[in-house]
Amino acid sequence: MPYVIVDSEDVEPGYGGVFKLIRKRLGLRAFGINQVDLPPGAEGREHDHADSGQEEVYLVLGGGGTMAIDGEEIELKPGRYVFVSAASVRKPIAGPEGLSWVVAGAPPQDWEPDF
Repeated sequence: MPYVIVDSEDVEPGYGGVFKLIRKRLGLRAFGINQVDLPPGAEGREHDHADSGQEEVYLVLGGGGTMAIDGEEIELKPGRYVFVSAASVRKPIAGPEGLSWVVAGAPPQDWEPDF
C-alpha cells in the first residue's frame, strides 16, 4: 500500500497511559514518530539517547509547559519545534493545561534534501 492513515485518537496510549506509538501503527522503519499527552502538572521521564545516537525533534501540539534540557528550562508552546541532540538529557513537564507533543527521532546520517 502506498500510504497509511492513522488518527491519533484511534491509538491506545501505552507507557503510563500517555505515549501513543504512532511509528508502530504507521509501520515506519526509517525514523520514529510518536505522540505524548501529559496531564496538567505531570512530568515526563528524564532521559537521553546517548547509547543509540538518536536525535529528536519535539513539536508541541497543545497545552504548554517546559522541557529541561541539560539543566536549562525551555518554554514549550503550541507550534514550537525543539531539537535535542542524542547526548542531551531532557525532561518534559506539563503546565496547568497539560502538554501534548509529537516527537520524531532517528540516528543522524548524512542527507541533503532536494528542496
